[in-house]
Amino acid sequence: MKIINSISSAMLAMSLFVGSAVAVEYKIEHAMGVANFPDTPQKIVVLTNEGTEALVALGIKPVGASNSWVGDPDFYTFIKADLDGTMPVGKETKINLEAIAQLEPDLIIATKVRHQKIFSQLQQIAPTIASETVGVTMLENLELYGRALGKQIETNELIAKYHARVQKLRDALGDNVNEEISLVRFLPSQARLYQLDSFPGMVLSEIGFKRSASNNVHAFAEKIKSKERISIMDGDRIFVFKYADADNKSAELEQEWTKEVMWKNLSAVKAGKVHQVSDVFWISSAGIISANAMLDEIAKIYNVTID
Repeated sequence: MKIINSISSAMLAMSLFVGSAVAVEYKIEHAMGVANFPDTPQKIVVLTNEGTEALVALGIKPVGASNSWVGDPDFYTFIKADLDGTMPVGKETKINLEAIAQLEPDLIIATKVRHQKIFSQLQQIAPTIASETVGVTMLENLELYGRALGKQIETNELIAKYHARVQKLRDALGDNVNEEISLVRFLPSQARLYQLDSFPGMVLSEIGFKRSASNNVHAFAEKIKSKERISIMDGDRIFVFKYADADNKSAELEQEWTKEVMWKNLSAVKAGKVHQVSDVFWISSAGIISANAMLDEIAKIYNVTID
């Protein structure tokens, strides 16, 4: 009887140990404090397009996600199938708190730059982590999400694969990386030059491209509201993208400005080195999937292979 009791006690102790190992509490430091988790989150709501890309790339379907800036009708076409059943919870800048609460998540992924004012309300719904910003910090943010989701290994693999593709592209481009690149975006009421501290600026820097003088600035973007300043858009090569607004005002502005003599006299225009690229991949979504799509578009433009 003593032997049986001893065995039973040992089995009970082992069961308690195993049970406690399943649910391990942990903390995640983030841009707005520390979030406590009783166990690995399973029901996730993500409030940035970048974060949604990260989850899709990690094979995780969020229960809720912010609407894409443009979509069919809620999410970008390239991730729509992966988000079948995911509830849209509003644009990044206009989040529906009631919709999030109804989903009863155990993790909310936000960003300080968009959600600082509603952060305390998000915390009342579920443990919430926030990146400092989005875009230029894409890789740093991806690591944060990986830690919160218990997916550090998978996240490191995603980042390593991206860096390997960057290196392959850099090697394939050779001396072409010495071209000074200009990034021009057309919006409904203005054009913008995207600089070093932007998502496309980060990707171009990783590849090793030089930047034209107006682009080679540690800032996000310069707004251009007058056609008289078209000359500062020049570079050895210009990548152009435009926001897909419902009224096509961005396209109209592009057509109007590119008819100007000043545009036609840009050296990149005269050399036939102006390229239309995807606004979604180059600036709007700004996640790990988009970064890889950027590499693909650049490889195609320069007629090189990286896969």
